[in-house]
Order: sequence, then C-alpha cells, then structure tokens
Amino acid sequence: MPRPQGSGTVHTSAIDPGDVTFLRVSNKLIIARLIQRGIGGLVFLAISALPLVLHLTGVWDSYPAVLAWAVPAAVLAIVLWVLALVPRQVHAIGYAERNDDLLIRHGIMFHRIMVVPYGRMQYVDVTMGPLERILGLSTIHLHTASPGTNAMIFGLPATEAARLREQLSARGEAKLAGL
Repeated sequence: MPRPQGSGTVHTSAIDPGDVTFLRVSNKLIIARLIQRGIGGLVFLAISALPLVLHLTGVWDSYPAVLAWAVPAAVLAIVLWVLALVPRQVHAIGYAERNDDLLIRHGIMFHRIMVVPYGRMQYVDVTMGPLERILGLSTIHLHTASPGTNAMIFGLPATEAARLREQLSARGEAKLAGL
C-alpha cells in the first residue's frame, strides 16, 4: 500500500489498539489550517481592536483605555495559542485500515478513536475545497447507516484519497454482499 506524502506513524495513546499502526495525514494540512485559522484570527482581532481604534482617534472617549488595550491583547494571545497548537493537532490525526473496519484517531488532550465497520458504510465522499486544491489535499467523509457518525479524514493527498475511496467502497460492498 503506498503511504501518503508526509506520512509516518502517529504517536500512540492508551486507547490505541496494540496491533495497529496508524498512518498520518499530509503535513500540508498544517499549512492549510494555519491559513484558515490565521485568517479567522485576523478578522476576530480586527473586530476586537475596533474599540481601541475608536478610543485612540477620540471618537469613543468614554471607553476605558485599559479595556481598549486588554481585549485585543487577549484575542491576540488566544489566536497565537490556537496557531501554535495546529502542528500538534495535525500530527495527532491518523487512520488505519483493518480487515473489517477503518480506524480514525485524532485529538491531543481528548484522544478519540472512531471505528467504522466496512459493512456499515453507505457511501464514501471525497471533497476538495479551494485551499485544499492548491495544496493537493482532499477530505474523505464516510457516511454510515448511523446519522450520528461524523467520520472524516482531513488532509489526505488527492491520490491517497482516491485510492482510499475505491478501497473503502469495494470493502463496503463486499461486506454488504456477505462475502
């Protein structure tokens, strides 16, 4: 099986099955998430800095100066913290194909492993947004018989996503047919 670009094993967790090696998603997902969260952070920072700008220009003199400086500073600290966590979050994402199911894991503080049986898969959806297209990444959505299942693998190279889509579809059809 070809390994995705930037792949390697994901660090183990206490809830990981012992006999499984998880594959990592592409490191390009770090770039995509930094861009997405950076733009969102800049918008939020600009909105939170508006009272400061109005205070400094004299339009809103009644607004406390300490608060005018504290709010954007706090927002900036939060945005920088979120951006600093992105590489660790991406490195925590992994997936593993087994004979009967697909395992998906993610999370730094709150580890989560999702087991998606091939026989429960109804269809596999591969999406690629504009930023993902530029970076050559795709996202796989696994739709199962349960409406509550939100199984997604972000940051797969497009070739690996296409291979995985075909593989999962074939395994799902085989399990549904009882083979």
